[in-house]
Amino acid sequence: MKVFISADIEGTAGIVHWDEAERTHADWNEFRALMTAEVVAACDGARAAGATEVVIKDAHDSGRNLILDRLPDYVRIVRGWSGHPDAMMFGLDAGFAAAIYTGYHSKAGSEANPLAHTSNLRISRLLLNGEVASEFTVNALCAAGYGVPSVFLSGDAAMCAEARAMVPGMSTVETLEGKGRASTSISPAWSRRLIREGVASALSADFSQTLPDRAERYEVVIEFNNPTDAYRAGWYPGARAHGPRAVAFANADFAEILRALVFMKV
Repeated sequence: MKVFISADIEGTAGIVHWDEAERTHADWNEFRALMTAEVVAACDGARAAGATEVVIKDAHDSGRNLILDRLPDYVRIVRGWSGHPDAMMFGLDAGFAAAIYTGYHSKAGSEANPLAHTSNLRISRLLLNGEVASEFTVNALCAAGYGVPSVFLSGDAAMCAEARAMVPGMSTVETLEGKGRASTSISPAWSRRLIREGVASALSADFSQTLPDRAERYEVVIEFNNPTDAYRAGWYPGARAHGPRAVAFANADFAEILRALVFMKV
């Protein structure tokens, strides 16, 4: 059984400030270690459930966060950014049995995590078929395009609730809950235990149907903070202006939505 892990940091237990997520600040070193430990817990859970291969995409910021010599010897790690439309899911293909998400966070505009955002801080909101979308929204649909179920997610409480609503039967571990600029978190040690046990349980059950519903056609709208970003994104073939700060793109193939996002959200 091959398992794919997409690892982010802003939903890691204990995190509350951007200094803890950005490699230019000293606090990042502590939280890259905590991020790594949660990923290792997910790997251990997958292994306990029979995974023979685990591929991890370091999916935060530079893609160079995880401490490599703390990872198990049976994993492969995808670092950096290839430019491929799969982005945070790069390395996934139809040969994987399941997708797992660690350290995930609420969408841009949410009050549920002080670090809530979608893709980057230039984007105020991302909408998919009229609904405000998170990074998980996009990534779960990316996985579904390969026929790969999304079985487990750890992250803030609102992100977990969104994941369970989008993918019925999906298992989650709530690591923290945000209020204003504060967060209330479980301890990192408890988070790791719950992640390890949650992944093992999820992969030991029948997860074949933990797939999001797919639409016949998709329209993505990117609302930027700055109108100059919308102007530039509007030059992507097929894109159209959607007000002074937003651009829209529609296609029946979600892979084309992913391709458009790569070029429009930069």
